[in-house]
Amino acid sequence: MERNRYLFAYFLGNEPHQERICFAVSDDGYHFTPLNGNQPVIVQTKGKQCVRDPYIFKGQDDYYYIVGTDMKCIEGWESNHALVVWRSKDLIDWSDENIIDMCELGEDFADTTRAWAPQAIWDEKENMYMLYWAHSTKRHNTAGMYYAHTKDFRNITIPKPLYCRYCQTIDGDIIYNEAEKLYYLYFKYEETQTIAYVTSENLTGPYKDEPVEVSLAPSGVEGSEMYKIHGTDKLVMIMDEYGKGRFFMQETSDFHNFTPVSDYDMDFGPRHGSVTAITEEEYHRLINHFGK
Repeated sequence: MERNRYLFAYFLGNEPHQERICFAVSDDGYHFTPLNGNQPVIVQTKGKQCVRDPYIFKGQDDYYYIVGTDMKCIEGWESNHALVVWRSKDLIDWSDENIIDMCELGEDFADTTRAWAPQAIWDEKENMYMLYWAHSTKRHNTAGMYYAHTKDFRNITIPKPLYCRYCQTIDGDIIYNEAEKLYYLYFKYEETQTIAYVTSENLTGPYKDEPVEVSLAPSGVEGSEMYKIHGTDKLVMIMDEYGKGRFFMQETSDFHNFTPVSDYDMDFGPRHGSVTAITEEEYHRLINHFGK
């Protein structure tokens, strides 16, 4: 079955009751409608019992996975040290909730202060998932992008630096450009509060380019994520225009040159989230279960 519909996973705000995973669906990738009355569809039971920055994707085992930031904002911006994971076969029932606590790795990771905005991508060379996120510790308080490999999202290898700079580098999103045989790492460019990218021939780097800014948003943005529009050569980038309480959308066909999207709908207060393609059957199953 073709995956030509879209599911958006997001959270709503900085209060504990808003740090929950919500879903919205779209039949074209541009106009999204929240499910379940814009109320949570998953309630976290472990760790901080609050989740931010959910990233949803389909795994190699045909399960859907969500990885997110295990964090309760009211405890402070340097209060989290873990990631949270769920998986589901049908997008309705989510199980196998697991906390990946960086402090438990010991040594350099024992005093972790940030483990933010995780994402995952399949690493064919390692035959494992590459999990990557923004990381900082008490000793190294400037967050940079780190990565680790995992087979099951329960145990991970010792993390390594992926892309670190002299200032905060967060919210990474890696997309492979088949035409150029390059990996593009988009991230929040702290200097101008925009989105920029660097490239590498290898998934794990090095990413050494001078960052190229691409955001067309009129104000500061973070939490960018890209996804393909079925049946076209277009890639949509969504980003959290956090100071305005809204999302901004732009698109590209070449990874470099973007144009703003004027006709889109994400006007229901989402914060940093992600979109995955789903089948039409899955789309209707979600609507029937949660209600539009």
